[in-house]
Amino acid sequence: MPLPERQLISRIRRSSKDTSGEVVKGIGDDCAVLRIPRGHETVVTTDFSIEGVHFRREWHTPESIGHRCLARGLSDVAAMGAQPVAAFLSLALPDHVSQKWVDRFMLGFTRLCERFDVVLAGGDTAQSPDGVAADIVVLGSVPRGKAVLRSGARVGDDIYVTGLLGASAATLRELFNGRSVRPSVRSRPHFFPEPRVVVGQFLQKNKLASAMIDLSDGLSVDLNHICEESGVGAWVSEAAIPHDRPAVLADALHGGEDYELLFTARPEKHNLIPEEIDGVPITYIGTIIKDKGVWLVARDMQSRQPLEPKGWQHFGD
Repeated sequence: MPLPERQLISRIRRSSKDTSGEVVKGIGDDCAVLRIPRGHETVVTTDFSIEGVHFRREWHTPESIGHRCLARGLSDVAAMGAQPVAAFLSLALPDHVSQKWVDRFMLGFTRLCERFDVVLAGGDTAQSPDGVAADIVVLGSVPRGKAVLRSGARVGDDIYVTGLLGASAATLRELFNGRSVRPSVRSRPHFFPEPRVVVGQFLQKNKLASAMIDLSDGLSVDLNHICEESGVGAWVSEAAIPHDRPAVLADALHGGEDYELLFTARPEKHNLIPEEIDGVPITYIGTIIKDKGVWLVARDMQSRQPLEPKGWQHFGD
């Protein structure tokens, strides 16, 4: 059973470290007080992590669940080209979860905080009648008017992705098939996904990305989001989609939870896009077009088919 609420909050508070100077007052008051740098704007994102939907305790270690909870929010901030500043965690726990499990969850969470200088500045705790639920809010800072939006893609823009796609979906398929999978180099993208904060900031600071989104729901879904917000269409090349075994093309197109970045860039900036940013490969995969819809072009470049959004969607059919 977890510690009583006041003791639990005190224990969590001791794990929070402020090294940024932008959190004036964190845990311990009714609200956190943040200092936003002059000439900057605040970006805010929130994400649920719900047992049985986003993780299973029989599959994921507490450290993995804590890491994944924060990584979801950091990835959203990365997609705006922003600097993460503070996180707020609301944690609902059933009484049969041990305090040791909570401590390990917080270890995975705070390790990722420390890597990106993010302060755990507040949140809430509650008793859950069933499974674990964690709600993460992450605040970031970006120069005024410089956040990279989904709505900036224009006809003729190139389309790029970071990293390799589909590894998380491939690991999840093994888990659903009853195989015991432990964190390793191959499965790490699922258990400990890497938010591309440095890559997002590089693209924003160098004015390279015209639109950007993180790949949380799958390439087929998230590319459609960019096209819908920008009022354009797109084609992507089947041969160009970067993935590696055991991931297959369907994993890379529809799998979700890759937390890589999908972005567009003006064609005249093609030679300015590095092959790697912070050690992460950047791959050109297609082009923004005028006609609405998203298309997958065959390897022989002789045919195409609609790329339907078949990735993860809550309340989908």
